[in-house]
Amino acid sequence: MYAKEPDLAALGALPADRTRAAFCLALLDGRAWTATEPARLAGVAPSTATSDLNRLVTGGLPAEERKGRHRYVRLADPSVAELIEALAARAPLPRLFRHGPGRTLAGSHRP
Repeated sequence: MYAKEPDLAALGALPADRTRAAFCLALLDGRAWTATEPARLAGVAPSTATSDLNRLVTGGLPAEERKGRHRYVRLADPSVAELIEALAARAPLPRLFRHGPGRTLAGSHRP
């Protein structure tokens, strides 16, 4: 990699984890979130949320603000929201059925 090239791989790695991606999508609502709120949303331990949020903040996607003993994160600026929305628009939808819709155990025994 050349010294003056942006490190696109490092930026792309930030939302590449499902938990961090869920945090990024949640932050699209424009609110400032505590670490506990996205942890509940993603179904992870608060310590996991803190670690993932720290990684996202270090990467510059959300900005952090402290009020007393509480820490809040929100998307750093509108361009970050646009980036996340663009990635989400191009992301594949999750597969709901492992073998395709309409396939059942009873139906799998038919020729």
